Amino acid sequence: YSNSPLTSLTCHLLLQTKLPDYYEVWMDIACNLTHLIESRTLRDVVQKMPELSLHHLHSHRELRLAHLALGVITMGYVWQEGQMAPAQVLPRNLAVPYCLLSQKLGLPPILVYADVVLANWKLKDPNGNIEVIFSLPGGETCSGFIIVSMLVEKAAGPGIMVCTSTVPIFHISTLRLGLGEVTRALKSMKEAFELMHYSDSKKGISRWRDNPMLPNGLVYEDISDEPVLLSGGSAGQSSSIQCFDALLCVRHYDETAAFLARMREYMPAPHQRLIHSLSGSLRDFIMPCSNPDLCRSYNSCITALLDLRNYHINTVAKYVLVPAHHARLSGCPLGGVGMALDSRGAGGSNIMGFLKTVRNNTQKALIEAAVLEHTVAFR
Repeated sequence: YSNSPLTSLTCHLLLQTKLPDYYEVWMDIACNLTHLIESRTLRDVVQKMPELSLHHLHSHRELRLAHLALGVITMGYVWQEGQMAPAQVLPRNLAVPYCLLSQKLGLPPILVYADVVLANWKLKDPNGNIEVIFSLPGGETCSGFIIVSMLVEKAAGPGIMVCTSTVPIFHISTLRLGLGEVTRALKSMKEAFELMHYSDSKKGISRWRDNPMLPNGLVYEDISDEPVLLSGGSAGQSSSIQCFDALLCVRHYDETAAFLARMREYMPAPHQRLIHSLSGSLRDFIMPCSNPDLCRSYNSCITALLDLRNYHINTVAKYVLVPAHHARLSGCPLGGVGMALDSRGAGGSNIMGFLKTVRNNTQKALIEAAVLEHTVAFR
């Protein structure tokens, strides 16, 4: 499932910052993306770029790094001129290798969460501090957003490991220990999330689906005759959060369930399989087993997940919606992205309505006090 205790579902094997020399042009453009956008020269540079083969990419690490590089180049190419003039067509020399690489990895040809967060980091020093590989417009603010998001994913690591080992055994004593570890992981994720105070923007991560600036989608030259509709990177694509939902049997319905199912299509295939494997009957096992301590352990997990989601709601309101509104008013180069995020998330959801619905569905998973009292009496 591409998981390790140290780094959760992030690309722990990646730690790759270079591609073979053959791909130097991709790396140069991606590394200088912000300057090229601000100078309005990115599109010209991309159009002069040679069309490269994938034959010199030999490892999964190299494939993921290349996908990240082409993703940020594509994002910059489309939004160089902001909301007034997004590109309608991705040129062949970028579209063909990007789509072939995406097919190889089982990822869509757009900058997704698995790219910009899970794969876009490297060790900064021997002390374990990290930094982004490719910076997006927004400078330190945007880089901080990416790093904090990665730290949230990293904090999920011990809980994810429990999901794949002790919890599925369905033995009461083992379950209690495992659920305790999940609770601690969720609390650590919230603590990491609190660092978002140093990051107030989500510029540069957008989509060509449910987007008024690209209502028909994006044409990938010599790949698609018709425009393609794709959702951009979104926290809804966090494999860790959907793992915990699946494990704890948090049920979502209607449009919310449909959106989360669609977001899973933007995750790496091993992560999709992990979520599917965890979707089961944990709550149904706990309810009739007449063990109040186990019920309380389960509720502790749900409460920690609720706290995380409440904090997410407050953070989005303060550090995404408000800055996005200011970006739109200021007419910055990526103001179109700001406008898109003003009321809808990068994945295309009505962001606040969606987050509150997910939070409310999480609360419904709590085992009610009356049930707990019954289990105590029965015991």
